[in-house]
Amino acid sequence: MRASGVLLPISSLPGKYGIGTFSKDAYDFIDKLKASGQKFWQILPLGPTGYGDSPYQSFSTFAGNPYFIDLEALIYEGYLTKEECENYDFGNSDRYIDYEKIYLSRFKILRTAYERSNITNNSEFNEFIKENSYWLEDYSLYMAVKNAYGGMSWSEWDDDIKLREPSSVEKYNNQYADEISFYKFQQFMFIKQWLKLKAYANQQGIKIIGDIPIYVAFDSADAWANPELFQFDSNRRPISVAGCPPDAFSATGQLWGNPLYDWEYHKRTSYTWWIQRIAYSFKLYDVVRVDHFRGFDEYYSIPFGATTAQTGQWRKGPGYDIFNAIKNALGDLDIIAEDLGFLTESVLELVRRTGYPGMKVLEFAFDSREAGDYMPHNYNRNSIVYTGTHDNETISEWYHKLNSEDKKLANDYLDIDEDNIKDVHWKFIRLAFSTVSDLAVIPIQDYLGLGSEGRINIPSTLGANWKWRLLDNEITTELVDRIRKITKLYGR
Repeated sequence: MRASGVLLPISSLPGKYGIGTFSKDAYDFIDKLKASGQKFWQILPLGPTGYGDSPYQSFSTFAGNPYFIDLEALIYEGYLTKEECENYDFGNSDRYIDYEKIYLSRFKILRTAYERSNITNNSEFNEFIKENSYWLEDYSLYMAVKNAYGGMSWSEWDDDIKLREPSSVEKYNNQYADEISFYKFQQFMFIKQWLKLKAYANQQGIKIIGDIPIYVAFDSADAWANPELFQFDSNRRPISVAGCPPDAFSATGQLWGNPLYDWEYHKRTSYTWWIQRIAYSFKLYDVVRVDHFRGFDEYYSIPFGATTAQTGQWRKGPGYDIFNAIKNALGDLDIIAEDLGFLTESVLELVRRTGYPGMKVLEFAFDSREAGDYMPHNYNRNSIVYTGTHDNETISEWYHKLNSEDKKLANDYLDIDEDNIKDVHWKFIRLAFSTVSDLAVIPIQDYLGLGSEGRINIPSTLGANWKWRLLDNEITTELVDRIRKITKLYGR
């Protein structure tokens, strides 16, 4: 079935209190998706973020970001007042998120809500704790201890709790019982609000495409509570870490620093943790995009302590074995393989064998030096086409920065008259919609024709990323009509 959707992170929704949330604005966005004939809403990972604010470096692979809890729903439930919420400084820009102000305000206001909630006597809350104990207990303790250590990574904690000695775990559980309960409250409110929003989307005929990073952050509850999953030494230090080798974009490669999996351990345990992780993801989403799919075939291993990625080596990943185990345990699932970048024949074979659709990005197509798989006439149906992703320039910015040879190729391909360019972004949206790909996903910034001011992330940089937000009423009736028209025209 041909379909289309829009890419917009939760954080980028408009609304009060400094950051996008599961608020009325989220429901309004779903209504606009429906009105414009869309069938999918793609978001970014929902986990709690730390330094750098990247949703791909989260404190937990299971927990949700408390920033996304809708404060107006808490006002409605009687836990907060409107005046209290408005007394906090959440930043003064509707366009860009001020994470420092969010961090300094959000937990204080949530703490007030928690203290008024009498949540420990709520049967729904206690049922939630029981159902999610396999990750919630470790996460809540981890966050409470992290706070006690002034936000330091668990690798800097005293050995007794760093190494999770049972007596120390018990001591901290008792000492910080109230703080632990507060973190459980946050997660309960997150999941309650998110599942309500997702149910509304599904009722409107909109499916949610979620996104999970292949790796977890080193500074995470997962790495602290389950060291056996990773390539750690006896003192819980990584032996090797993740990244990407040097390429045309980076002479020294990319040093991500995430701990690498001990794939032998995962195989011995029949991939139980991964099955749990994927099963939980499908509670949250209808479709799951798995980031850096290549890492399951081969992963790039950089010695811990290296200052660049240049000394890394490729090592064999679990290959099809892990997906076979997931399929046997959970059945056929709607998974998207993020198969971008340089792909070897073995990666391509792995994607083919799983049957998962891969990704096609128009911004990667117009290279005048060589015609590649990203040229639209080479697409196959079992694929998702994007103008660009959260890591790319907006399509408008990208086009205007093309070198003359690549721009000529794009102009010839799309029959663009450079002397009479109007709405060039719509040329590329039309191209995406016209391909044979089963699904076309367009970032909302590309529908709006934004330039560099609309960019979400510049990889390998810190400070200016993950901040962009949609403005209230920016999606006009005229835009909705235009999207619906092109969607109908191309049978999506």
